[in-house]
Amino acid sequence: MQLTHFTDLGLRVLIYLTYPDRDEPVTISEIAERFAVSRNHLVKVVHFLALQNWIVTTRGKGGGMALAQPVDTYRMGQIIRQLEGHTELIDCSKPACSLKGNCQLKAILDSAHRQFYEALDAYTLQDAVASPTREAVVQLHQLYHLQVQPSP
Repeated sequence: MQLTHFTDLGLRVLIYLTYPDRDEPVTISEIAERFAVSRNHLVKVVHFLALQNWIVTTRGKGGGMALAQPVDTYRMGQIIRQLEGHTELIDCSKPACSLKGNCQLKAILDSAHRQFYEALDAYTLQDAVASPTREAVVQLHQLYHLQVQPSP
């Protein structure tokens, strides 16, 4: 199973927003630059994250985004399940399968899929940003801060 690019970006945004020592809000442009991704695609991801109440956003000058909840409350399985947006690995009716009703494959795959998300639910976003990820996130923020500071 491969996660979608949408899910990958959603996870990157959430991970980036775990950095607590910051005075100014994080912007979409900043994240797009830090991760070298399309700003337009990132806008869609951020909008989805906000609709899920995982982040809070403010518009306009001085606006940006931040996590809406404490980092240890975000369950990885729930996040990925929502970002992926689908519930089945296969659909036996499209295209119609002549084995439908006499095949165990769908039940096996459905069970494995459930177990995949249950395993992910054992982890939180806080677990995902443990060392060395935490240090990498700090470094990304520090690099951005250095780039936006005016030269003396």
